[in-house]
Amino acid sequence: MRWSGVLYDVGRAMGAWSANWRPDYAPELVRRELEIISGDLRATAVRLCARDPRRLAFAGACALDLGLDVWLCPELWNATPPRTLDYLEAAAPVAERLRRQAPDRVTLSLGNELTFFMRGIVPGRTHHRRTHVPQLRSILRERRHTPPLRAFLADAATVVRRSYHGPLTYCALPFEDPDWTLFDIVSVNHYRNPVTERGYAFVLDRLLATGKPVAVTELGFAASHDADNPEFLSTLNVTPLSFACFRLPGASRYIRPRVRAIHPRDEAAQARMLIDQLSDLDRRGVAGAFVMSFSFPLAPYDENPRHDIDATALSIVRSLRPGRHGTTYPDMPWEPKQAFHALAAFNRSAS
Repeated sequence: MRWSGVLYDVGRAMGAWSANWRPDYAPELVRRELEIISGDLRATAVRLCARDPRRLAFAGACALDLGLDVWLCPELWNATPPRTLDYLEAAAPVAERLRRQAPDRVTLSLGNELTFFMRGIVPGRTHHRRTHVPQLRSILRERRHTPPLRAFLADAATVVRRSYHGPLTYCALPFEDPDWTLFDIVSVNHYRNPVTERGYAFVLDRLLATGKPVAVTELGFAASHDADNPEFLSTLNVTPLSFACFRLPGASRYIRPRVRAIHPRDEAAQARMLIDQLSDLDRRGVAGAFVMSFSFPLAPYDENPRHDIDATALSIVRSLRPGRHGTTYPDMPWEPKQAFHALAAFNRSAS
């Protein structure tokens, strides 16, 4: 695969007042983690995701300096189509400046799973409401989501092309059907689990038939016995009250969030399933794959299973409680999981 990488979050958020997924963000931390991704994980690319284009610009420049290909993913989740269009128009010059730094190593995404992450395609003001709207099944079955999605992406491509002149893609859900003639790379977030297994190969074959490079922009598993449990893709396994208290300023050093249900930790299962899927994608001729994700600080590791939120997180490093540092990398607030080492070995064998 040309692009063997990870999704690296520098500040995703559902909205301006929602919890930022990278509460530990600091420029020096970003630079050091990208060094590890390039040097120790042996990745060839990184998918950078954030709400703030300034963070994307900084992380993108660092990644390019380290020799990584950069997939830039500005994400203004839960906004209306006009506001999202304005946001992408403002983000496009950021991508163009990075592209000029490395003309053949930057790709820009126009969105991520917009049927659910943007307002206006499926009814509902929030992501949760849109994914649970009573008429959702009929909307998807009748393909009513396709025309508004295609219309938005066509407008977005036109707007972005005014200032950005590199490769474009869109990170689609498996059931979404964008007009791929607008894009240089066909991308899909494609998790392999008991729910998707039946149509897993069909989705890839359909996209490969376009004749364009295909990338799986999200795949991953949890570090538990039921590593491929689809519930982990949409639900954080934590009791709301304990999580709210944990998120209070200064409280995270003293309060440990509690899981809603104990899922026995099994890092070997995560590593095995991850390499199985990556090997399968490689055999099928997929051009790129990005593991979800490098880290997820909102789900810290704990020795006690009743507090081990990380067991159901898809990250390949386990974030430690605030104030603690790892042993493998004493300067980092996390410790590699078995999946980290398995992915590094996979990348070494492919180089």
